[in-house]
Amino acid sequence: MQNITPFHIAIPVHNLDECRVFYRDVLKCEEGRSSDHWVDFSLFGHQLVIHYKPKSDVALHTNPVDGKNVPVPHYGVVLPWDTFKSFSESLKNKGIEFVIDPYIRFEGEVGEQATMFFLDPAGNALEFKAFKDMTQLFAK
Repeated sequence: MQNITPFHIAIPVHNLDECRVFYRDVLKCEEGRSSDHWVDFSLFGHQLVIHYKPKSDVALHTNPVDGKNVPVPHYGVVLPWDTFKSFSESLKNKGIEFVIDPYIRFEGEVGEQATMFFLDPAGNALEFKAFKDMTQLFAK
């Protein structure tokens, strides 16, 4: 599998200070540049920028997948299998409330993966996953 180029994603937050603490202290993202309206982070080597946006009353939308309500939109990172395991345990120990608890999809099948969903303090949905075999990331 080829090396992956880091991606950039910018997400809206209505509480810059609270989200800054969440990404830096809870998720352990290294903080980079910032201003009064945005903060850069390294999210497992990818650039995540939280941008201030006034709070919206739009409800979280979900789609059914495997009998679970998957939040849409969501973003996250595909992690190495062992990193996912230690990261999910760390989140559990910190009392993170999961939208979808960590579990294994397609166990023993093509595309076997671990996945979990939770929200940041601004209500943005995050998914982190890992593939048992990274060469099956796009397998059908």
